[in-house]
Amino acid sequence: MDEKVKASWERVLHPETLKTNIITASIFSMAFEMLKSSIIEKIEGFFTNGFDENGMIVSPEYKEKVLALNRSPLYASLKWLQDMTAIDDKDLESFEHIKRCRNTLAHEMLTFASTGVDFDVAGAFEEMIGLLRKIEIWWFENLEMAIDPDAYPKDLDLDQVTPGPVWSLQMLIDVALGPEEEARKYYEHFVANADKT
Repeated sequence: MDEKVKASWERVLHPETLKTNIITASIFSMAFEMLKSSIIEKIEGFFTNGFDENGMIVSPEYKEKVLALNRSPLYASLKWLQDMTAIDDKDLESFEHIKRCRNTLAHEMLTFASTGVDFDVAGAFEEMIGLLRKIEIWWFENLEMAIDPDAYPKDLDLDQVTPGPVWSLQMLIDVALGPEEEARKYYEHFVANADKT
């Protein structure tokens, strides 16, 4: 048997490798959806004027200032963030790279499971977490801290701040793909503290 074919079948048929690859592709797709939600929903929430029986009341300004920037709400939101200097051209390139990686993992899962992909999956995860963190920190600094600056220490180091969505994403990656001991720490901490809240 050809060595490449043999290696491919070994990769597909090895239970641990196959499970890890499927979980990796699934977590990557879920993480990408979290990134998209963070990009779109934070801006929509910013332009919300309360709620009614149908849900959020989104200001007409949202259509004028955000949705008018592109036919896609996602790309309109990215453009708005760029206009606000929350992200730059490099971040937009990073987003496109992350999107291509997600599409490859989602649409070519058998290829990923059998022969791998032509990009560093761990590096793509880090790139995604970095972009999500940059956007979340921008909102934290320019909205939450701006609204109530006295609620935060004057010498607050933003590099030490971990936004909730970033923590959630990192936890998912650690539990699903990290070493068993790391995953157990989250679970044991939860079980030990669940009744205290």
